[in-house]
Amino acid sequence: MTSLKKTIVGCSLLAASVFVAVPAISAPPAVVAPSVAALPDFADIVDRTGPGVVNIRTTERVRNGGQAQGGIDDPEMQEFFRRFFGIPIPRQQQPGTPRGNGRQGGQGQQEEVPRGVGSGFIISADGFILTNAHVVDGASDVYVTLTDKREFKAKIVGADTRTDVAVLKIDGSNLPRLAMGDSDKIRAGEWVLAIGSPFGLENTVTAGIVSAKARDTGDYLPLIQTDVAVNPGNSGGPLINLKGEVIGINSQIYSRSGGFMGISFAVPIDEALRVAEQLKSSGRVTRGRIGVQIGEVTKDVAESLGLARAQGALVQRVEPDGPAAKAGLEAGDIILKYNGAAIERPSDLPRMVGATKPGAKATVNIWRKGSARDVSVTVVELEADKPAKSADEKKAKPDNTPNALGLVVSDLSEAQKKELKADNGVLVEAASGAAAAAGIRPGDVVQRLNDVDIRDAKQFNQLVAKLDPKKRAAVLIRRGDSSQFVPLRPSGGN
Repeated sequence: MTSLKKTIVGCSLLAASVFVAVPAISAPPAVVAPSVAALPDFADIVDRTGPGVVNIRTTERVRNGGQAQGGIDDPEMQEFFRRFFGIPIPRQQQPGTPRGNGRQGGQGQQEEVPRGVGSGFIISADGFILTNAHVVDGASDVYVTLTDKREFKAKIVGADTRTDVAVLKIDGSNLPRLAMGDSDKIRAGEWVLAIGSPFGLENTVTAGIVSAKARDTGDYLPLIQTDVAVNPGNSGGPLINLKGEVIGINSQIYSRSGGFMGISFAVPIDEALRVAEQLKSSGRVTRGRIGVQIGEVTKDVAESLGLARAQGALVQRVEPDGPAAKAGLEAGDIILKYNGAAIERPSDLPRMVGATKPGAKATVNIWRKGSARDVSVTVVELEADKPAKSADEKKAKPDNTPNALGLVVSDLSEAQKKELKADNGVLVEAASGAAAAAGIRPGDVVQRLNDVDIRDAKQFNQLVAKLDPKKRAAVLIRRGDSSQFVPLRPSGGN
């Protein structure tokens, strides 16, 4: 037993002596982990802010007549397809049953059909509401429901598609309004929550963190990226910080499946409020422009041109006779500063120019042929979004007769072709019957019928008149920057 005890002790001492003799492999000092803070309790925040969040549903009046071509009769999914695919899918109809409210009648009879759902929040006690422009786009009527189940018919004060911000007004007083925060002060990693009506489920609360402060997913504003669960119907609802203040308007999601995938985007509230003030005062937003097309300055380009680092906006094209051309800017110039503010990324420039009052002079610092110089540019007005109109205001004249597809169309003007960057097509003035049921609406452009490019209204109506009523025709519809084929059956088919 004695011998065995000595062996054990000897091994212990040997290990100790080796440890002391070789300090180079000694363990580093232990790092004391900070105490873990308790997760936030959102319940009190929801109690305070929930009453100021509203549900928004929109409807559209369409002419009855013509059978729907099949689809999904679900307003939340309709809103989803409008937002993420551009054109709504047709509403479902069982064969032999009347559409909408059950009334049957000729093509001239109108009916009110659901158009979409969304969210919003009250910003003033007298009834001003913020939401997304895409929530109310093309709606004939907008209805706002509060958490206490009161429902109001809302007026669209104005909508700005470039920032996706809209202002509504309801008749009320002493309404529960939300406090506004400072979106410039948010930090990546801070807790936030969203309240809205995903898939029509009113007053749904989800929480997460700010993933990034400024994502360049829009031309005129950097969006807030979060991992808060946002789904169709959440659009227009508030993004709220732990102080109970609104820091953004939930607007978009990134998705490959159609559902939430952990990435959502919100319009910063600071920019939304600036837009809202202009919409309230004039119904539209005024922005500046200087007439240049810009691109990124890569590291290789910066080194080749003698710049210390990759920064600024590369001028790729100068609009002939535009403000930049008159000031002497050239393709190949690199814009480094605008009115003294550094241009770190190309997306900084249109935001700065857009915020400049038309008619004002701006100092643009450019890099050209190895040296920097200042150029004075007179800012002009960017063509503004037209004041928001209801679907009724956009209807064609009542004496215009729809063709067999339920469409009334007109020729595109040269200005419209230039604006749309399109060489062909006709403008939809009114849609009824099968066309309205399929989601086609005034303002859309018909570019092709089956395999034939559309030149003008006369040619289009002649082609429609020759369609086989027993077969569906593929109509290529353009809305905004996206196009999609919509199958339609001429009236008279079974």
